[in-house]
Amino acid sequence: MDIFTDLPTNGGNWKQKYGDDWKRQIEKIKARFGAAMEEILTPWEYPTDVPILFVKKTQLLELLSFLKTDPDCEYVFLSDITATDEESDPRFHVIYNLFARDRGPRIRVKVRIAEGEEAPSAVGVWKGADWAEREVYDMFGIKFSGHPNLRRILMDYRWEGFPLRKDYPLDGYQLFPDAEPPDPERLK
Repeated sequence: MDIFTDLPTNGGNWKQKYGDDWKRQIEKIKARFGAAMEEILTPWEYPTDVPILFVKKTQLLELLSFLKTDPDCEYVFLSDITATDEESDPRFHVIYNLFARDRGPRIRVKVRIAEGEEAPSAVGVWKGADWAEREVYDMFGIKFSGHPNLRRILMDYRWEGFPLRKDYPLDGYQLFPDAEPPDPERLK
């Protein structure tokens, strides 16, 4: 087995199942977004199970909306938003995992975000982005401009730092002797 061409997945060989759809979608994306696409990694050239689209931050929401509504794409389900700390410049990748529920294929969109820079909120495209963006903020400290209620969701609001950053200390646990008091932001 050549992992560049036959990467196994829990749903079989996705490249065989969805390869023609992905090729058609990628050609449409290149034609529509052109220079906004920084990089496109496909299962034919890179060890990945789905295409990965790197887009410029300025075109992120337009690409996500296109992938959701275009009849050849219809990635109507936002499976997850997460991030990685790349310890490079720009420091972070914000990752959107999308699923075309009625047809079965998946696709991944990534945007590079520098330290201190904000990503645009996808809540206007998918309401479900609300909680996922809050998790990314809570764990990595990445802010989302336009988010309706960006605040900690997993950690005590008194917590200092962001535990999934690579520079967060391994022994960086914090103990609070009392229960979490009401969040002053919620009381407003």
